[in-house]
Amino acid sequence: MRVATWNVNSLAARVPRVVPWLAERKPDVVCLQETKLSDEGFADAIGKDLDELGYEWAHHGQGQWNGVALLSRVGLDDVEKAFPGTPGFPEVDGPPEARAVSAVCDGVRVYSLYVPNGREVGSDHYGYKLAWLGALCDAVQAAGPATTMVCGDINIAPADDDVYDATAFAGHTHVTDAERAALGAVVDTGLVDVVRRRWPDERVFSYWDYRAGMFHKDLGMRIDLILAGADVADRVAAAFIDRQARKGSKPSDHAPVIVDLDDAPEGDIGPMVPPPSNPAKRAGAVKPPQASD
Repeated sequence: MRVATWNVNSLAARVPRVVPWLAERKPDVVCLQETKLSDEGFADAIGKDLDELGYEWAHHGQGQWNGVALLSRVGLDDVEKAFPGTPGFPEVDGPPEARAVSAVCDGVRVYSLYVPNGREVGSDHYGYKLAWLGALCDAVQAAGPATTMVCGDINIAPADDDVYDATAFAGHTHVTDAERAALGAVVDTGLVDVVRRRWPDERVFSYWDYRAGMFHKDLGMRIDLILAGADVADRVAAAFIDRQARKGSKPSDHAPVIVDLDDAPEGDIGPMVPPPSNPAKRAGAVKPPQASD
């Protein structure tokens, strides 16, 4: 079973990229984030294409903001939008944003997640991000981590090696101790960061800002993750970033993360496909995308 996660950054603009990619890579389960569509808009934009490709799908949308989807060719059972205890924003007791959808696919509970960005350290949105992750931790624990996959744009780089320049990111969101601790609590329910386990010493990124040169110099971040419970992690045959999908005309600023379970149809082909041709040094004067100019 091939599982993929991809923040498409506005699906309506990305359909000409997504549909051929589905036909080429043939993932069995796909988690999409930042669709920026209502449920009706998602159906109009890509529903027919998904039907023709043999996918069942579930979408949790709210129009021009957020939006997550789950596509499956191996079953889509017990669909759940959001998860128990999901906080709202700006009011904690308000309705949850469209940031999570899950279902059971071939016996595995798969979550497609778009974790709140956090905006600025110490802001209300930063507190919301931490609370959201705390509720996710409880939900994963209750669901049974061993047969769970948590996939998506997590908006946290788990370690300093997951950003192009740790010094440049100091004091900004995505790398703070509190965010990493909140993510660590989710992992500690019994999950494994399968890409990092497979490639412990490699420079591997999944997001590159649109600013000129960032992608070509490989000045990126690894914030799109697939976390798998023990029963699933032991089945991993390959894990990689599909960097090819970040190239070309009108790409998302994220690349898909792909994990093969039981069998690797393209072989164990490396941490990123294709690898960057001319990566810049990690250290330098380039500011992270969330830094103020």
